[in-house]
Amino acid sequence: MRNLVAEFNLALQLIPQSIRGRLFLAALVFTGFALVFASLSIGEVLDRFIRRGLNERLDAQIALLARTIQPDGSIDRQMLGDIAPFTQTDFGWRWRIDTPRGTISSTQIVPTTELRRRPSRGDRVGKPRSETSRELYARTLTRQANEGMVRITVAVPKFIIDRMREAAVRPLLISLTALGAFLLIATLLQLRIGLRPLSRLKAALSDVRGGELDRIPGDQPMELREVVNELNGLLDENEAALARARGHLANLAHSLKTPLATLSLRLGEPGRDPDGALADLVAQIDRGIRHHLGRARAASPGAPGQPQVNIASAIWELVGVLGRIHAEREISVDVEVPTELSANCDPQDLDEMLGNLLDNGWKCASSRIDVNAAADGNLVRILIDDDGPGLSEEAIDQALVPGRRLDERGDGHGFGLSIARELVELHGGSLHLGPSPLGGLRVTLALPA
Repeated sequence: MRNLVAEFNLALQLIPQSIRGRLFLAALVFTGFALVFASLSIGEVLDRFIRRGLNERLDAQIALLARTIQPDGSIDRQMLGDIAPFTQTDFGWRWRIDTPRGTISSTQIVPTTELRRRPSRGDRVGKPRSETSRELYARTLTRQANEGMVRITVAVPKFIIDRMREAAVRPLLISLTALGAFLLIATLLQLRIGLRPLSRLKAALSDVRGGELDRIPGDQPMELREVVNELNGLLDENEAALARARGHLANLAHSLKTPLATLSLRLGEPGRDPDGALADLVAQIDRGIRHHLGRARAASPGAPGQPQVNIASAIWELVGVLGRIHAEREISVDVEVPTELSANCDPQDLDEMLGNLLDNGWKCASSRIDVNAAADGNLVRILIDDDGPGLSEEAIDQALVPGRRLDERGDGHGFGLSIARELVELHGGSLHLGPSPLGGLRVTLALPA
């Protein structure tokens, strides 16, 4: 029993895992069966055809020999000698006439030495002619003469039938082999053409995942339309679920921010928090909420792919808002971003990342901020430079730690850079801090194009 199970498992492993391989294997097996069945069927029909043709030739020779028999049953030997060359005795064909007056055969008309001198091309190699000639295929005609019954028998060696069959089967086998090769080539072309819609469906799914398409196109073959409809329905449900989840997250964030802000103000009153421990706990809760809400929003499952977001419009909108918020600082902002440049990112996540980075730039810059963006292969690189004091290498490492503030002046909890880094990494990009040509800090944000 175990051996049978092992053999069955081995047979299953030999079956190709791809649809293309399975279809080709099935076509190969069925084509092989069809060709074998065709060769057997055609061989049987061909054998009957050969025998029928041979019977007609033997009957024609019997008709010739019958003309030599007189009404009284005697044989006209002169006429028999005249027709003897037409009886193919030199190829091993035999005939015999039995009459009441005697018997005469082909060996009496054509000498045996003459037969041996001209052997048949179909004789079997290594066997004498006499042995081969024992296997005969004969036709007989019996007729009534005045003095009794006359029997005419014409026979041919069976190897001649085999030779005729081989001569006919050889081109047939060549034709069947060529037909089989043509069918296999046609099967490969059929599989290539027939499975092409699956390749297009795969490419469409990849485009949906990459954000180039919102839904899978509906112009699919009939067999795939239901699958495409189900996939698009799944994308619709996931998008709706994602929208609901983000709405709940936003509501949760707003419902928690107000009580936390109120609590923070109350703790700031004299005597409420002498050592500041409670204020630190509130700030820690606030940072944790911001951190996990931002990360959950970026990593929400079931999204049908991120859309293409225009970089220039997002940056100019944020620059306008932050310019009004930090109007008292009088920072000059120079933006050089191609209008056609776009990134594969969620719009809200892009606003949060750029908003945190630009807000930090406004807080640290002395008088100037430069924003540049350009395509770099499969990425879009956004450079934000300021002319502030900048950061050392040790300070750069500490700046990306959640909750770590390098500048205790002003508001904030030191969480903007870490959120921006986590968001960009979740979108398949990167965030890098380094020295700026303006003398301050350069933030390089890389996103998928």
